[in-house]
Amino acid sequence: MRWVEGLDEVLAPVISTLDCTEAYIDPLLAPPDFLEWLASWVGITVDPAWPADRARLAVSQAVELYRMRGTIAGLRSYIEALTGGDVEVADNGGVAWAVTPGSSLPGEDTPRLAVRVGLDDSAGISEGLVNALVAAAKPAHVIHRVEVEHYHDHL
Repeated sequence: MRWVEGLDEVLAPVISTLDCTEAYIDPLLAPPDFLEWLASWVGITVDPAWPADRARLAVSQAVELYRMRGTIAGLRSYIEALTGGDVEVADNGGVAWAVTPGSSLPGEDTPRLAVRVGLDDSAGISEGLVNALVAAAKPAHVIHRVEVEHYHDHL
């Protein structure tokens, strides 16, 4: 009986982990130390400076966000998921065309982005962090500018 009791002590954590596998692979429920490993499965890096709820949301939405990667909607959704802010993204289209063949092209052909993020003062997110997030998510050849506006909570 003592020999079997010793095996129970060794095997109980394994059985418990197997019984809770669903909680480990759900980013909204996974233990914090497992979340970082789970993030690597979907190709993102969880910054320890991110609030836990933002990191969990980013991991849970990663696959969907990758489907929209390189688009204005994808960039907006990515920045919203990681900052919790109100995000506006404006671009100049980065394309030029003319109706008449051989005529000069209208507009500007250099692609540019302007990203404005409105955040609650308590969010603790810096302009430098938002700039790094935009730089990582946008196409490399696109010039960008970031503005972060902090809202003051007047309760």
